[in-house]
Amino acid sequence: MTVTTETTKTTQEIEKPQGTGMPSLPPMPPGVFNPFQPGFDENPYDHYREMRDFQPVQRHPMGVWFVSRHAEVSTILRDARLSVSELNLGDGPMRDQYEALIADAPVKLVTIMNTDPPDHTRLRSLVGKVFTPRSIAALEPMVAQHVDAALDRIADAGSVNLIEALAFPLPFAVISAMLGMPETDHKRLLELTETLVMALEPVGDPQVMKAIVRAEVALDAMMREAIAWKRNNPGDDLLTALIQAEQHGDLLTDDELVSQILLLYVAGHHTTVNLIGNGVTALLRHPDQHALLRSNPDLIGNAVEEFLRYDSPIHQTRRITLAPYQVGGHEIPAGEMMIACLGAANRDERVFGPDADMLKIDREHARQHVSFSLGPHHCLGSALGRMEGRVAIGRLVSRFPKLALSGPVRWNGRMNLRGATEIPISV
Repeated sequence: MTVTTETTKTTQEIEKPQGTGMPSLPPMPPGVFNPFQPGFDENPYDHYREMRDFQPVQRHPMGVWFVSRHAEVSTILRDARLSVSELNLGDGPMRDQYEALIADAPVKLVTIMNTDPPDHTRLRSLVGKVFTPRSIAALEPMVAQHVDAALDRIADAGSVNLIEALAFPLPFAVISAMLGMPETDHKRLLELTETLVMALEPVGDPQVMKAIVRAEVALDAMMREAIAWKRNNPGDDLLTALIQAEQHGDLLTDDELVSQILLLYVAGHHTTVNLIGNGVTALLRHPDQHALLRSNPDLIGNAVEEFLRYDSPIHQTRRITLAPYQVGGHEIPAGEMMIACLGAANRDERVFGPDADMLKIDREHARQHVSFSLGPHHCLGSALGRMEGRVAIGRLVSRFPKLALSGPVRWNGRMNLRGATEIPISV
């Protein structure tokens, strides 16, 4: 989601130190979504509880509807009658902002995240061919090799930033291998995708918007070069499969090819970074759960589900109404954007019980989280993310009995793809 807003600043506003440069909102009554209140970066969950308790479905001053309880969030995620395309926004500020955003954008990203059937069905079927249980299982030895190499370097160093040492490079290497990408400037590619991912946040700073557009242009050129190289050097990989499908009549355009590759880098990389980073942080802040996992390593699969629930890699996703829509006692008009608050729904005590704010790696119903969405837009890469999290965190905990946080965790200041930029650990 990319949202531009203009508000009148007051002396009581809380400035955002990091993130997208979006203007701060004025003080809000209890339960109204306000990511600019003190402490939100470190812990948004107390605020999410207020939203669930006081205004679980709310029309926000930003011009969108926020939905925060698990029941309503699950309902709208599963509802195929809702759209994910901003083209279906009705007349009003949100539509004006969207049209202003795309007016000068030289790259039109068309992915399974922002298209409806029939295009969504076609694209999802094509991209989904690689994300079979068999293909994911085949990747596990390669993932384990990358993890073990990173753990060797961590052992030599003794103390590292977990994000830089493991969480960030691992999923990038995996998605590059899956795609069969040619040799490229990986550092530049990482920098550009870091900028592009800011488009998933509310953005109000014109300089940030310009940086996103520049990143789109540069990434578009890099991906088109990779596609041209792969046409001459086909292999047993996802990029080849996408190209061959396009050549064999699936009507996948060059723009669509570029869009799917960038989606895989953004969604397949940054969410897994957050899963590993947020999961390890939560574990090390709960020594009893750390000890439980060390003594019962077979819990790692359920632990990953609990990490996904407890501190979701993605906190929000959008849906747009195509007709008047009833949810939580409210009728939302056609053409309105609803924000499903995944991070809030995952802590809903109505589903997860009075200990929903506690980390419990043996939680029986942890997999009821909505971190990978539900329904027609359920994340295609969920099995891959789960496997990477299981291998990375499981082997990290097993390898280092004295694993511990060695300093304060620094968060990235994002309200959607919330994660850490620095997790100092010692082994």
